[in-house]
Amino acid sequence: MCASLTTCEWKKVFYEKMEVAKPADSWELIMDPNLKPSELAPGWKQYLEQHASGRFHCAWCWHTWQSAHVVILFHMHLDRTQRMGSVRMRVFKQLCYECGTARLDESSMLEENIEGLVDNLITSLREQCYEEDGGQYRIHVASRPDSGPHRPEFCEACQEGIVHWKPSQKLLEEEANTISDASKSGAQAGLSFNFFSLRWCLLWASLCLLIVYLQFSFHSSAFL
Repeated sequence: MCASLTTCEWKKVFYEKMEVAKPADSWELIMDPNLKPSELAPGWKQYLEQHASGRFHCAWCWHTWQSAHVVILFHMHLDRTQRMGSVRMRVFKQLCYECGTARLDESSMLEENIEGLVDNLITSLREQCYEEDGGQYRIHVASRPDSGPHRPEFCEACQEGIVHWKPSQKLLEEEANTISDASKSGAQAGLSFNFFSLRWCLLWASLCLLIVYLQFSFHSSAFL
């Protein structure tokens, strides 16, 4: 039984994607609130997601806020002989800065965000546990604006010494340029198509006029 809807969604997405990525192996996903960064048992690997987007809701004062600084810690282990793997996961919480309560609040995430984060997890898992080329990591940009600047004093991850980072401006600019180049190519292709379409229309119009002229000339000759 899942502790929350978000936990259920994480497990659902993870199991579905791992069934596709590694159907011959059996993997489990365990939520572990006591997981510590860089404290690994022998044979375990670590992946740290530092720029996830999540929404928080204070159970005390009902204040809600959006953050693009949600940190998620994963510890991974694969037993190759048994073909069984395990992932332990911890989503770091944040304190409500409105009421100042000492209760840490969990984040909720959209399904599309969870899918992207699981894709990154599987990429790291394939690289570290299977020694494969996992592919390219997805850059996550918050679908909703932040509720102001990040406040380290209210962040559980910051209090445990984890340094946050967001996608660099250069990466975002490169991604924007790629989209822009694709749009320009599409526009040029459309312009070329329109140009040739215009030429064909003019050609057909000229041909029709020629046929009409020849028919008129033929009828005129017949009357003469």
